[in-house]
Amino acid sequence: MFSALLLAAAACSTTNPGIPSASSAAPGTNSSPESHSALPGPGVPKVLHPVDVTHFKRQPCGALTDSQVAELLGSGVSGKPDLQAPAGPTCSWDAADVSQAGIGVIFMNADQLGLTSVYEAKDKQYKFFQPMESLDGFPIVAYGVSDERASRGRCAVALGVSDTQAVDIHVAQSENNIGKKDPCAAAHDIAAQVLGNLRGGN
Repeated sequence: MFSALLLAAAACSTTNPGIPSASSAAPGTNSSPESHSALPGPGVPKVLHPVDVTHFKRQPCGALTDSQVAELLGSGVSGKPDLQAPAGPTCSWDAADVSQAGIGVIFMNADQLGLTSVYEAKDKQYKFFQPMESLDGFPIVAYGVSDERASRGRCAVALGVSDTQAVDIHVAQSENNIGKKDPCAAAHDIAAQVLGNLRGGN
């Protein structure tokens, strides 16, 4: 079950740092402008069958269903949308009774470069960079300013849904689950759920 990736039995602590902020963790804010005709950039996988996410930018919490969130984080967790987030429309889900566990989905609006933004920041802004197995042909990469998988149980992945659009999925494991499974694997699994919902909404 996905829930085992993120949750552990609730302890006395009610601390819940949640997911990394969109403005600090998401790509794209420092990329130089490029012509859309030049996308994707060198070495960046092309998205052959783009998905229109316009609807989800207006309703970012639709990226995951209530039942999916309940399986991942437990019942009673509601998404908190932020349509004005600096990096783009965002929804975050935090398990209030479990220290640190949370999920965030960001529909990147900072530029129109898609995964090219992430690839351009490799070894510059992002010291951690790990391409992952594509999801039904949609490219996905794990990235970060640093590798926080073992130390904090956190991972962010960027999913290319078109050559100009990426969707970020951020995962934070509960403190009791850090080290039990790679949080990037959890983020990859959640990205598959998000992608299924995005494709189903078109």
